[in-house]
Amino acid sequence: MKRVTRKTALTGLLTIPIATEIVLTVTARPAEAQDNKAQYSYQDKPGSDGAKCSQCSLFKAPNACSLVTGTISPDGWCTAFTKS
Repeated sequence: MKRVTRKTALTGLLTIPIATEIVLTVTARPAEAQDNKAQYSYQDKPGSDGAKCSQCSLFKAPNACSLVTGTISPDGWCTAFTKS
C-alpha cells in the first residue's frame, strides 16, 4: 500500500474546490449566455426621460452591453442605465 504524506493529502484536498469551481463555471455559462433582458426590463426604445443605451456607461458600440446580454439597440433603455 502506498503511503500518503501530509503534502499529498493537502494537495489533493485543495484540488477538490478548484475542480468544483471549474465544473460550476463551465456548466453556468450556457445560462449566462441566455437572454437576460427581462431581468433588467430592457426595451428597444428610450426611457421615459429620454435616456438611451448609447448614453450609458455600460453600452458597447455598436450594439452590445456589459451587463445585458444579446443585441442591444443604441436607442434602447433598461433599469441598469448609468449615465456616462
